[in-house]
Amino acid sequence: MRPLRPDDFEELYAAASDPLIWEQHPDPERYQREAFESRVFRGGLESGGAFSIIDTTSGRIIGTTRFYEWDPQAREVAIGYTFLARSHWGGPVNREMKRFLLDHAFRWAKTVWLHIGENNKRSRRATEKLGARLSHIEIKGVGAFARPTAYYRIEAADWQRR
Repeated sequence: MRPLRPDDFEELYAAASDPLIWEQHPDPERYQREAFESRVFRGGLESGGAFSIIDTTSGRIIGTTRFYEWDPQAREVAIGYTFLARSHWGGPVNREMKRFLLDHAFRWAKTVWLHIGENNKRSRRATEKLGARLSHIEIKGVGAFARPTAYYRIEAADWQRR
């Protein structure tokens, strides 16, 4: 992983342009260029907390993830906007990436949140395998993008015990 850069767009979009990646996501149009650029990539760059995920064998960008919603008072942060090319589903990449992110986050945070579309079974299962616990489901987003979202949390003390 490395910080997301403006020149990553074409390669990252090539990985994101597979509609099957987004079929369980609350925003299933993210495979379309304009939707991906405006609703994922641009926000990732602006956040300053987004990463490109690189396949170490090929050197190609295979996905992205980011930190967001840092609350210094509560010492909470969210990890999300994560996707991987289907060629890397079911392998060690997601688990290794999340371990790295969680280890880093818990240097400052006491709680990490993961927000997942209520019907995104693949992501919810992967999150539960990390030890995250479902806190609640609520509507997240605004207007046309308001969707039922599962809020998972991991506490620093629980992560350290794992």
